[in-house]
Amino acid sequence: MDTVIVIGEALVDVVDRPEGRVEHPGGSPMNVAVGLARLGRSARLVCALGDDDRGASIRAHVGASDVEVDATAIDRTSTAVATIGEDGGASYEFDLDWRLDPVHVPAATPLVHVGSIGAVLEPGARAVLEALRVRPTDALVSVDPNVRPSITPDRDAVLATLEPLFAEADVVKLSDEDAAWLWPDRSVDQVLDGLLAYGTALAAVTLGGAGCAMASTRARITVPAPRVEVADTIGAGDSFMAGLLASVLARGSAPTALDADELGRLASLALACAAITVSRPGADPPTRAELPTGVVSDVD
Repeated sequence: MDTVIVIGEALVDVVDRPEGRVEHPGGSPMNVAVGLARLGRSARLVCALGDDDRGASIRAHVGASDVEVDATAIDRTSTAVATIGEDGGASYEFDLDWRLDPVHVPAATPLVHVGSIGAVLEPGARAVLEALRVRPTDALVSVDPNVRPSITPDRDAVLATLEPLFAEADVVKLSDEDAAWLWPDRSVDQVLDGLLAYGTALAAVTLGGAGCAMASTRARITVPAPRVEVADTIGAGDSFMAGLLASVLARGSAPTALDADELGRLASLALACAAITVSRPGADPPTRAELPTGVVSDVD
């Protein structure tokens, strides 16, 4: 099986809970790579890690799901201190070093996924964009901005960095919070219209407990989320992204001009992955064996 390339930050989440502080590997791109691997896709994570205990914990964590690691050496592994609110939502404070060596994308790569802090924070963001521009012509591109205003507060600068990525992308997914920050005057439908205008084939906006909205050049749908008891929302969007990409790859072709039924199948798989993740603490994406029987065939 050809290997998906995921480019972006891997860090250690330091989570303050009522029972005390705990640490575990995190970072949106890392979570997507693990999520893809657990759903049966071969994945390689291109990131930056320190030669320290936290870096070792990240390598061990992704290695347990058979994710390959290609890491630029940095002085210390980055961290994100997450505080969990009463509603299970997480807020973050980051300590980041984002440098990246030039990225090699092999000829047989089916998809390159980029996003989050790594897509917009310099100096590494330049290497991310260059990797997309020199990728094999058959490789799909997906982008998840997962914006972090506490790190990159200049909206205009973030948009200026994201727009060339959107122009390269076949799939773009954002949360409703991302969309509201990037384009505060746009409705969800207007956000989807804007993403399709960049040339994106498949655009998705997650809506928290309300599910997601998804659009192609041919159809547009809104799908409700499965009802689950929420432990916390850490990694929910990343599991959605992994499920969406696994389903896109299982189709065996670019997600061009999808109809409403095809969009619905993609959305159902992605939402099922997110629902499993929010039902348990931390960013813990599901394995293929944990998927509901109604959607598992969409990753084969």
